[in-house]
Amino acid sequence: MGQIQLIATTTFGLEAVVKRELQNLGYNDLVVENGKITFRATEKDIPITNLWLRSADRVLLKMGEFKATSFEELFEKTKALPWDEWITEDGEFIVEGKSVNSKLFSISDSQAIVKKAVVEKLKTKYKKEWFEETGAKFTIEVSLLKDTATLTIDTSGSGLHKRGYRTHSVEAPLKETLAAALIQLSYWNKDRFLLDPFCGSGTIPIEAAMIGKNIAPGLNRNFASEGWPRVKKEYWQDARRKAWDVMLKDFNLNIIGSDIDKKAIGIAKENAANIGLEGDIKFITKDFRDFKFKDDYGVIICNPPYGERLGEEKEVDKLYKDMGKFLGKLDTYSIYVLTSNKDFERLYGKDADRKRKLYNGRIKVDYYQYYGPRPPKN
Repeated sequence: MGQIQLIATTTFGLEAVVKRELQNLGYNDLVVENGKITFRATEKDIPITNLWLRSADRVLLKMGEFKATSFEELFEKTKALPWDEWITEDGEFIVEGKSVNSKLFSISDSQAIVKKAVVEKLKTKYKKEWFEETGAKFTIEVSLLKDTATLTIDTSGSGLHKRGYRTHSVEAPLKETLAAALIQLSYWNKDRFLLDPFCGSGTIPIEAAMIGKNIAPGLNRNFASEGWPRVKKEYWQDARRKAWDVMLKDFNLNIIGSDIDKKAIGIAKENAANIGLEGDIKFITKDFRDFKFKDDYGVIICNPPYGERLGEEKEVDKLYKDMGKFLGKLDTYSIYVLTSNKDFERLYGKDADRKRKLYNGRIKVDYYQYYGPRPPKN
Protein backbone atom coordinates (compact mmCIF):
# COMPACT_ATOMS: atom_id res chain seq x y z
CA MET A 1 0.00 0.00 0.00
CA GLY A 2 1.63 3.23 -1.19
CA GLN A 3 1.80 6.61 0.49
CA ILE A 4 -0.73 9.17 -0.72
CA GLN A 5 -1.57 12.74 0.23
CA LEU A 6 -5.02 13.74 1.39
CA ILE A 7 -6.47 17.21 1.86
CA ALA A 8 -9.15 17.98 4.44
CA THR A 9 -10.89 21.14 3.24
CA THR A 10 -12.45 23.51 5.76
CA THR A 11 -14.54 26.62 6.06
CA PHE A 12 -12.42 29.71 6.77
CA GLY A 13 -11.59 29.93 10.47
CA LEU A 14 -11.97 26.22 11.24
CA GLU A 15 -8.49 25.08 10.16
CA ALA A 16 -7.25 24.74 13.76
CA VAL A 17 -10.30 22.66 14.72
CA VAL A 18 -9.83 20.24 11.83
CA LYS A 19 -6.08 20.08 12.51
CA ARG A 20 -6.82 18.99 16.08
CA GLU A 21 -9.32 16.41 14.85
CA LEU A 22 -6.69 14.94 12.52
CA GLN A 23 -4.11 14.88 15.33
CA ASN A 24 -6.61 13.06 17.57
CA LEU A 25 -7.01 10.48 14.79
CA GLY A 26 -3.24 9.96 14.80
CA TYR A 27 -2.10 12.11 11.85
CA ASN A 28 0.87 14.33 12.65
CA ASP A 29 2.56 15.25 9.37
CA LEU A 30 0.19 18.15 8.68
CA VAL A 31 0.51 21.23 6.47
CA VAL A 32 -2.08 23.88 7.37
CA GLU A 33 -3.09 26.53 4.84
CA ASN A 34 -6.16 28.72 4.41
CA GLY A 35 -9.13 26.43 4.00
CA LYS A 36 -7.21 23.15 3.93
CA ILE A 37 -4.96 20.76 5.80
CA THR A 38 -2.72 18.42 3.75
CA PHE A 39 -1.44 15.20 5.31
CA ARG A 40 0.30 11.94 4.41
CA ALA A 41 -1.86 8.83 4.46
CA THR A 42 -2.63 5.47 2.82
CA GLU A 43 -5.75 4.14 1.09
CA LYS A 44 -6.99 2.85 4.49
CA ASP A 45 -7.15 6.42 5.76
CA ILE A 46 -9.73 7.48 3.17
CA PRO A 47 -12.55 5.62 5.02
CA ILE A 48 -11.25 6.63 8.47
CA THR A 49 -11.10 10.37 7.76
CA ASN A 50 -14.40 10.47 5.90
CA LEU A 51 -16.14 8.66 8.75
CA TRP A 52 -14.58 10.64 11.60
CA LEU A 53 -13.90 14.26 10.58
CA ARG A 54 -16.62 16.38 12.17
CA SER A 55 -15.77 19.91 11.03
CA ALA A 56 -14.08 19.36 7.64
CA ASP A 57 -16.00 19.98 4.41
CA ARG A 58 -14.47 17.22 2.28
CA VAL A 59 -11.53 14.82 2.02
CA LEU A 60 -9.67 15.17 -1.29
CA LEU A 61 -7.04 12.89 -2.80
CA LYS A 62 -4.14 15.08 -3.93
CA MET A 63 -2.93 13.89 -7.34
CA GLY A 64 -0.33 16.57 -7.97
CA GLU A 65 0.74 20.20 -7.73
CA PHE A 66 2.80 22.19 -10.23
CA LYS A 67 3.36 25.59 -11.86
CA ALA A 68 1.19 26.18 -14.93
CA THR A 69 1.23 29.43 -16.90
CA SER A 70 0.09 28.00 -20.26
CA PHE A 71 -2.56 25.50 -21.35
CA GLU A 72 0.16 23.35 -22.92
CA GLU A 73 1.97 23.19 -19.58
CA LEU A 74 -1.29 22.38 -17.77
CA PHE A 75 -2.04 19.59 -20.27
CA GLU A 76 1.37 17.92 -20.21
CA LYS A 77 1.83 18.06 -16.44
CA THR A 78 -1.73 16.83 -15.81
CA LYS A 79 -1.26 13.94 -18.24
CA ALA A 80 1.90 12.91 -16.38
CA LEU A 81 -0.04 12.26 -13.16
CA PRO A 82 -1.10 8.67 -12.24
CA TRP A 83 -4.83 8.97 -13.07
CA ASP A 84 -4.82 5.40 -14.41
CA GLU A 85 -3.97 4.10 -10.93
CA TRP A 86 -7.27 5.43 -9.58
CA ILE A 87 -9.84 5.93 -12.33
CA THR A 88 -11.37 2.70 -13.63
CA GLU A 89 -11.93 1.85 -17.30
CA ASP A 90 -15.67 2.55 -16.91
CA GLY A 91 -15.19 5.38 -14.39
CA GLU A 92 -17.49 8.38 -14.68
CA PHE A 93 -15.50 11.54 -14.13
CA ILE A 94 -16.19 15.23 -14.28
CA VAL A 95 -13.78 18.14 -13.85
CA GLU A 96 -14.53 21.16 -11.68
CA GLY A 97 -12.31 24.19 -11.42
CA LYS A 98 -11.43 27.49 -9.81
CA SER A 99 -8.82 30.14 -10.56
CA VAL A 100 -7.47 32.94 -8.37
CA ASN A 101 -4.71 35.37 -9.44
CA SER A 102 -3.51 33.07 -12.24
CA LYS A 103 -2.64 33.57 -15.91
CA LEU A 104 -4.97 30.67 -16.69
CA PHE A 105 -8.04 32.58 -15.57
CA SER A 106 -10.58 30.80 -17.80
CA ILE A 107 -12.05 28.09 -15.60
CA SER A 108 -13.98 26.39 -18.41
CA ASP A 109 -10.89 26.18 -20.63
CA SER A 110 -8.80 24.80 -17.75
CA GLN A 111 -11.47 22.18 -17.03
CA ALA A 112 -11.53 21.11 -20.69
CA ILE A 113 -7.73 20.84 -20.84
CA VAL A 114 -7.60 18.72 -17.67
CA LYS A 115 -10.41 16.45 -18.92
CA LYS A 116 -8.57 15.93 -22.22
CA ALA A 117 -5.26 15.20 -20.43
CA VAL A 118 -6.86 12.63 -18.13
CA VAL A 119 -8.55 10.89 -21.06
CA GLU A 120 -5.23 10.73 -22.92
CA LYS A 121 -3.60 9.18 -19.84
CA LEU A 122 -6.36 6.58 -19.55
CA LYS A 123 -6.05 5.71 -23.27
CA THR A 124 -2.45 4.63 -22.72
CA LYS A 125 -3.50 2.12 -20.05
CA TYR A 126 -6.83 0.80 -21.32
CA LYS A 127 -5.90 0.85 -25.03
CA LYS A 128 -9.20 2.30 -26.20
CA GLU A 129 -10.38 5.56 -27.73
CA TRP A 130 -13.79 5.91 -26.06
CA PHE A 131 -14.91 5.35 -22.45
CA GLU A 132 -18.47 4.52 -21.40
CA GLU A 133 -18.29 6.25 -17.99
CA THR A 134 -20.95 4.01 -16.43
CA GLY A 135 -19.01 2.98 -13.33
CA ALA A 136 -17.76 4.61 -10.11
CA LYS A 137 -17.81 8.39 -9.93
CA PHE A 138 -14.67 10.50 -9.75
CA THR A 139 -14.90 14.29 -9.32
CA ILE A 140 -11.62 15.94 -10.31
CA GLU A 141 -10.86 19.53 -9.34
CA VAL A 142 -8.25 21.80 -10.91
CA SER A 143 -7.48 24.62 -8.49
CA LEU A 144 -5.29 27.43 -9.85
CA LEU A 145 -3.84 29.81 -7.28
CA LYS A 146 -1.10 32.27 -8.26
CA ASP A 147 -0.17 30.10 -11.29
CA THR A 148 0.13 26.94 -9.18
CA ALA A 149 -2.23 24.13 -10.20
CA THR A 150 -3.41 21.64 -7.60
CA LEU A 151 -5.18 18.55 -8.98
CA THR A 152 -7.39 16.49 -6.67
CA ILE A 153 -10.12 13.82 -6.70
CA ASP A 154 -12.98 14.18 -4.22
CA THR A 155 -13.23 11.06 -2.01
CA SER A 156 -16.31 12.24 -0.12
CA GLY A 157 -19.01 12.88 -2.72
CA SER A 158 -21.66 14.88 -0.88
CA GLY A 159 -20.16 17.34 1.61
CA LEU A 160 -19.26 15.90 5.02
CA HIS A 161 -21.94 18.07 6.68
CA LYS A 162 -24.54 15.72 5.22
CA ARG A 163 -24.65 13.24 8.09
CA GLY A 164 -27.99 11.78 7.02
CA TYR A 165 -30.05 12.60 10.12
CA ARG A 166 -31.44 15.98 9.10
CA THR A 167 -34.37 15.02 6.90
CA HIS A 168 -36.16 18.27 7.78
CA SER A 169 -34.84 21.67 8.79
CA VAL A 170 -35.97 25.15 9.73
CA GLU A 171 -35.18 28.37 7.89
CA ALA A 172 -31.46 29.24 7.83
CA PRO A 173 -30.23 26.01 9.49
CA LEU A 174 -26.73 25.80 10.94
CA LYS A 175 -24.41 23.48 9.01
CA GLU A 176 -23.60 20.31 10.94
CA THR A 177 -19.85 20.81 10.44
CA LEU A 178 -19.98 24.32 11.91
CA ALA A 179 -22.14 23.16 14.82
CA ALA A 180 -19.58 20.45 15.62
CA ALA A 181 -16.82 23.06 15.51
CA LEU A 182 -18.68 25.38 17.90
CA ILE A 183 -18.89 22.55 20.42
CA GLN A 184 -15.23 21.65 20.01
CA LEU A 185 -14.27 25.32 20.50
CA SER A 186 -16.16 25.38 23.81
CA TYR A 187 -15.41 24.02 27.29
CA TRP A 188 -18.23 21.48 27.02
CA ASN A 189 -17.55 17.80 27.57
CA LYS A 190 -19.84 14.81 27.95
CA ASP A 191 -19.96 15.12 31.75
CA ARG A 192 -21.39 18.66 31.70
CA PHE A 193 -24.90 20.03 31.19
CA LEU A 194 -25.45 21.64 27.77
CA LEU A 195 -28.28 23.93 26.71
CA ASP A 196 -29.06 25.42 23.32
CA PRO A 197 -31.94 27.87 23.95
CA PHE A 198 -32.42 28.60 20.21
CA CYS A 199 -31.99 25.05 18.96
CA GLY A 200 -34.12 25.26 15.78
CA SER A 201 -33.92 21.86 14.08
CA GLY A 202 -31.58 20.59 16.81
CA THR A 203 -28.21 20.64 15.06
CA ILE A 204 -26.07 21.83 18.01
CA PRO A 205 -27.58 19.40 20.58
CA ILE A 206 -27.43 16.49 18.11
CA GLU A 207 -23.80 17.18 17.17
CA ALA A 208 -22.94 17.48 20.87
CA ALA A 209 -24.61 14.15 21.61
CA MET A 210 -22.65 12.54 18.78
CA ILE A 211 -19.42 13.92 20.25
CA GLY A 212 -20.43 12.90 23.78
CA LYS A 213 -21.24 9.33 22.74
CA ASN A 214 -18.23 9.13 20.37
CA ILE A 215 -20.41 8.48 17.33
CA ALA A 216 -18.53 8.81 14.04
CA PRO A 217 -20.40 11.55 12.10
CA GLY A 218 -20.19 9.71 8.77
CA LEU A 219 -21.41 6.36 10.08
CA ASN A 220 -24.88 6.60 8.52
CA ARG A 221 -24.01 7.71 4.99
CA ASN A 222 -22.12 6.64 1.88
CA PHE A 223 -19.10 8.19 0.15
CA ALA A 224 -17.97 8.49 -3.48
CA SER A 225 -14.77 6.51 -2.89
CA GLU A 226 -16.70 3.46 -1.67
CA GLY A 227 -17.04 2.59 -5.36
CA TRP A 228 -13.31 2.88 -6.10
CA PRO A 229 -11.50 -0.48 -6.47
CA ARG A 230 -8.28 1.05 -5.09
CA VAL A 231 -10.05 1.70 -1.74
CA LYS A 232 -10.93 -1.87 -0.87
CA LYS A 233 -14.32 -2.81 0.61
CA GLU A 234 -12.63 -4.38 3.62
CA TYR A 235 -11.08 -0.98 4.48
CA TRP A 236 -14.57 0.48 4.74
CA GLN A 237 -15.91 -2.52 6.64
CA ASP A 238 -13.02 -2.41 9.10
CA ALA A 239 -13.34 1.36 9.68
CA ARG A 240 -17.11 1.09 10.26
CA ARG A 241 -16.77 -1.90 12.58
CA LYS A 242 -14.17 -0.07 14.69
CA ALA A 243 -16.43 3.02 14.81
CA TRP A 244 -19.29 0.91 16.18
CA ASP A 245 -16.98 -0.69 18.75
CA VAL A 246 -15.79 2.61 20.27
CA MET A 247 -19.26 4.15 20.54
CA LEU A 248 -20.31 4.95 24.14
CA LYS A 249 -23.75 3.38 23.79
CA ASP A 250 -24.73 3.37 27.47
CA PHE A 251 -23.38 6.79 28.50
CA ASN A 252 -26.06 9.17 29.81
CA LEU A 253 -25.85 12.76 28.60
CA ASN A 254 -27.45 15.90 30.03
CA ILE A 255 -28.37 17.93 26.93
CA ILE A 256 -31.40 20.17 26.40
CA GLY A 257 -32.48 21.90 23.22
CA SER A 258 -35.20 24.48 23.56
CA ASP A 259 -36.92 26.86 21.19
CA ILE A 260 -39.96 29.10 21.23
CA ASP A 261 -41.09 27.56 17.92
CA LYS A 262 -43.14 24.39 18.53
CA LYS A 263 -42.76 23.28 14.90
CA ALA A 264 -38.96 23.55 15.12
CA ILE A 265 -38.93 21.38 18.25
CA GLY A 266 -40.97 18.75 16.41
CA ILE A 267 -38.39 18.74 13.60
CA ALA A 268 -35.52 18.56 16.12
CA LYS A 269 -37.07 15.51 17.81
CA GLU A 270 -37.49 13.81 14.44
CA ASN A 271 -33.88 14.54 13.45
CA ALA A 272 -32.57 13.15 16.74
CA ALA A 273 -34.68 10.03 16.28
CA ASN A 274 -33.23 9.54 12.80
CA ILE A 275 -29.83 8.90 14.37
CA GLY A 276 -31.06 7.09 17.47
CA LEU A 277 -30.42 9.95 19.90
CA GLU A 278 -34.02 10.69 20.90
CA GLY A 279 -33.34 9.33 24.40
CA ASP A 280 -30.16 11.37 24.86
CA ILE A 281 -31.47 14.89 24.24
CA LYS A 282 -34.46 16.58 25.83
CA PHE A 283 -36.19 18.95 23.41
CA ILE A 284 -38.71 21.40 24.86
CA THR A 285 -40.81 24.29 23.56
CA LYS A 286 -39.85 27.19 25.82
CA ASP A 287 -38.79 30.83 25.75
CA PHE A 288 -35.28 31.06 27.23
CA ARG A 289 -36.54 33.81 29.54
CA ASP A 290 -38.72 31.22 31.30
CA PHE A 291 -35.94 28.65 31.73
CA LYS A 292 -35.14 27.58 35.29
CA PHE A 293 -31.39 26.97 35.54
CA LYS A 294 -30.55 24.24 38.05
CA ASP A 295 -27.26 22.74 36.88
CA ASP A 296 -24.20 24.64 38.00
CA TYR A 297 -21.14 24.77 35.73
CA GLY A 298 -23.27 24.23 32.65
CA VAL A 299 -22.52 25.30 29.09
CA ILE A 300 -24.77 27.28 26.73
CA ILE A 301 -24.00 27.19 23.00
CA CYS A 302 -26.40 28.93 20.68
CA ASN A 303 -26.98 30.47 17.28
CA PRO A 304 -29.73 33.06 17.93
CA PRO A 305 -31.45 35.10 15.17
CA TYR A 306 -29.13 37.67 13.57
CA GLY A 307 -31.69 40.25 12.45
CA GLU A 308 -30.51 40.13 8.84
CA ARG A 309 -33.94 40.96 7.47
CA LEU A 310 -35.42 44.42 7.27
CA GLY A 311 -37.70 45.18 10.20
CA GLU A 312 -36.16 42.60 12.57
CA GLU A 313 -33.50 44.90 14.02
CA LYS A 314 -35.47 46.19 17.03
CA GLU A 315 -36.73 42.72 17.84
CA VAL A 316 -33.23 41.24 17.76
CA ASP A 317 -31.79 44.14 19.78
CA LYS A 318 -34.32 43.37 22.53
CA LEU A 319 -33.52 39.67 22.30
CA TYR A 320 -29.79 40.27 22.83
CA LYS A 321 -30.47 42.63 25.73
CA ASP A 322 -32.68 39.99 27.32
CA MET A 323 -29.97 37.38 26.77
CA GLY A 324 -27.60 39.57 28.77
CA LYS A 325 -30.22 40.05 31.45
CA PHE A 326 -31.14 36.37 31.83
CA LEU A 327 -27.97 34.52 30.78
CA GLY A 328 -25.34 37.05 31.81
CA LYS A 329 -26.07 36.47 35.52
CA LEU A 330 -25.24 32.74 35.29
CA ASP A 331 -21.85 33.08 36.97
CA THR A 332 -20.95 29.39 36.86
CA TYR A 333 -21.86 28.91 33.19
CA SER A 334 -19.71 29.16 30.09
CA ILE A 335 -21.73 30.85 27.35
CA TYR A 336 -21.05 30.81 23.61
CA VAL A 337 -23.01 32.84 21.05
CA LEU A 338 -22.68 32.85 17.26
CA THR A 339 -24.01 35.95 15.51
CA SER A 340 -23.27 38.36 12.67
CA ASN A 341 -24.54 41.32 14.73
CA LYS A 342 -21.57 43.63 15.37
CA ASP A 343 -23.36 45.26 18.32
CA PHE A 344 -23.84 42.01 20.22
CA GLU A 345 -21.46 42.76 23.12
CA ARG A 346 -22.95 46.23 23.64
CA LEU A 347 -26.51 44.86 23.62
CA TYR A 348 -25.60 41.87 25.79
CA GLY A 349 -23.93 44.25 28.24
CA LYS A 350 -20.61 42.46 28.56
CA ASP A 351 -17.43 42.04 26.49
CA ALA A 352 -16.61 38.47 25.52
CA ASP A 353 -13.49 36.78 26.91
CA ARG A 354 -12.72 35.78 23.34
CA LYS A 355 -14.18 36.51 19.92
CA ARG A 356 -13.50 34.24 16.95
CA LYS A 357 -14.22 35.17 13.32
CA LEU A 358 -16.06 32.44 11.39
CA TYR A 359 -18.43 32.00 8.46
CA ASN A 360 -21.98 30.64 8.63
CA GLY A 361 -22.44 29.86 4.95
CA ARG A 362 -21.54 33.14 3.27
CA ILE A 363 -22.36 35.25 6.31
CA LYS A 364 -19.44 36.63 8.31
CA VAL A 365 -20.08 35.87 11.97
CA ASP A 366 -18.33 36.12 15.32
CA TYR A 367 -18.28 33.44 17.98
CA TYR A 368 -18.53 35.25 21.33
CA GLN A 369 -17.08 33.20 24.18
CA TYR A 370 -17.80 33.92 27.84
CA TYR A 371 -15.82 31.61 30.11
CA GLY A 372 -17.21 30.42 33.42
CA PRO A 373 -15.13 28.83 36.20
CA ARG A 374 -13.92 25.25 35.97
CA PRO A 375 -16.22 22.73 37.69
CA PRO A 376 -14.84 21.42 40.99
CA LYS A 377 -13.25 17.98 40.78
CA ASN A 378 -15.36 15.15 42.16
